[in-house]
Amino acid sequence: MTYFDFYQIPIGFYIDEAALKKAFYAKSKEFHPDFHTMDDDDAQEYALEMSSLNTQAYKTLSNFDNRMEYILRERGILGEEGQDKMPNNFLMDMMELNELIMELEFDFDEGNLQTAKNMLQNLENESLNEVSTSLKIYDPTTTTSEDEKKIKIFYLKRKYFLRIQKSILTFAPH
Repeated sequence: MTYFDFYQIPIGFYIDEAALKKAFYAKSKEFHPDFHTMDDDDAQEYALEMSSLNTQAYKTLSNFDNRMEYILRERGILGEEGQDKMPNNFLMDMMELNELIMELEFDFDEGNLQTAKNMLQNLENESLNEVSTSLKIYDPTTTTSEDEKKIKIFYLKRKYFLRIQKSILTFAPH
């Protein structure tokens, strides 16, 4: 049973978050261990397992990046860490951004900081634009493997973007 099955919501990268939250609260009430104290040991154990599943499922599906990773792993699209290849032009862009950030660490310049932020934002926007439609209309029964590959690359790029964004916030005064 997938997390989507557990909540009886359709598989998708963009989901009805209100429906997810409503299902989470309903499952929380249904499986909360305090409501099963008079049950036998097996029923109490089951309620505890379902309560833990509910918490983990909600934590995963309520966050866009976690939801993307979950879908890609469930579908067998995402390889083990470090196995998925990234486009060379993207890696060159990341190297350029990292060099800008290293320069900021040694010799802070507001203009270079803004350049790094702008470059990162532009790369993020371009990446999203490339897969936006595929993300919105995703259906595991009809989406092509080519579109799933594009979504996987987008997910991996987002991991880079988040690391660089963190570097910008951590190392560069703002």
